[in-house]
Amino acid sequence: MTYERIEAAAAIIADRTGRPHHPLAVILGSGLGDYAASLPGAIEIPYRDIPGWPVPTVEGHHGAVYSVEGPLLVLSGRAHLYEGWDLSDVVFGVRVAIAAGARTVVLTNAAGGVTAGLHPGDLVLISDHLNLTGRNPLAGPNDPRLGPRFPDLTDLYARELRDRTRAVAAEIGITLGQGVYAWFLGPSYETPAEVRMAGVLGADLVGMSTVPEAIAARHMGADVLGISLVTNLAAGISPTPLSHEEVQETAAAAKDRFTRLLDRLLPVLAGAPGSVR
Repeated sequence: MTYERIEAAAAIIADRTGRPHHPLAVILGSGLGDYAASLPGAIEIPYRDIPGWPVPTVEGHHGAVYSVEGPLLVLSGRAHLYEGWDLSDVVFGVRVAIAAGARTVVLTNAAGGVTAGLHPGDLVLISDHLNLTGRNPLAGPNDPRLGPRFPDLTDLYARELRDRTRAVAAEIGITLGQGVYAWFLGPSYETPAEVRMAGVLGADLVGMSTVPEAIAARHMGADVLGISLVTNLAAGISPTPLSHEEVQETAAAAKDRFTRLLDRLLPVLAGAPGSVR
């Protein structure tokens, strides 16, 4: 059963790291894969060493979980629905992180910019989302050991966490936008008509991840912070064809600024002053 798989995976992390409780978890999106290995006291566990943990197949997504000083848990790489995984697999990592003690989860991703004024390299706090896939990780039988049948998503991307993040960013001179993220299935990029539709519906960003993890995290009672890196302008807005290479290049160019924010932010979310390194 899923609950038993999750608990078993959390037990492996505790045993392998000697850290039984990780109150904060971070999932790294495209371009940030090697960030965790550089953090103090990082202990790496490859996903393949944990039964039931899906190993990402997308370039730029590493496949390991790191326990670092704090302690906090950093998931380097994620599984996507478009890779052929079941939704229970897609959210397996975030559920394990919460079973390992995380009460706050930071979700990062690469996204296409829809709203006028967004540019590649911008960092944007997710204030809400649109699920345009018709899929939900909570569909099917509900296990009350994980969470309620009908969780409230009113403040899914917690306003209080966004406020704290903006304050930290201001201290180090980083500008953060804010917007609504629309989840498309992928792996093809959205058509110009789909991007126009998303904009009419209120989306500022489009992407292929994050939403199922956020839903599963809230289902288990964790608070969620979402941060998107705009790596390209969405179809119909960008003057050039879209490519994964463009996403990776922009993510690499913005990496220093993104990691500088995380270095200062993660201790604040964990309740400690200073920087993680």
